[in-house]
Amino acid sequence: MTNEERIQQLAIAIYTVNRHAKTATNNRELYTLKNKAIQQLLQNGDAQKIGLHFIENPQLSKQSSTVLVACSDFLFHTLPTKEDFTSLPHLGNQDQQFRNPQIHMNLKAAKELLLSFIGEDSVVHQTPPKKRPAIKEHKTKRMSHTQPFRSSYLDGK
Repeated sequence: MTNEERIQQLAIAIYTVNRHAKTATNNRELYTLKNKAIQQLLQNGDAQKIGLHFIENPQLSKQSSTVLVACSDFLFHTLPTKEDFTSLPHLGNQDQQFRNPQIHMNLKAAKELLLSFIGEDSVVHQTPPKKRPAIKEHKTKRMSHTQPFRSSYLDGK
């Protein structure tokens, strides 16, 4: 496998993980895997930062930006660093006409490929769920069959 084919496979794996992360209920592990793989590709020189884009729906601020990264035929967004704001051009709003190629890869295979690429066994170690405190059972006093049934407090003893 040539270096270009290897980078293409890694880009497809990142695309697959990113696509699944957008709909997953617990997406932290997938996004962490995506970001670590992109950072590794950037360090190796196999991907390059193109510029900054505005985020479509910022949550807590009026405007936020992400870094646009090109890898093979794919474009991805990552979180910017302070240096990115001074060194990269701002491209404005995202181009809604551009879409990544729709190539399918099994999520399990994509995760395994990216984990072997970044050299880790797993990305996020899941903390075990918090144990709920045991519910104390209230011991209720059973009514003896010999005691008369009271329908209200006013019925007397």
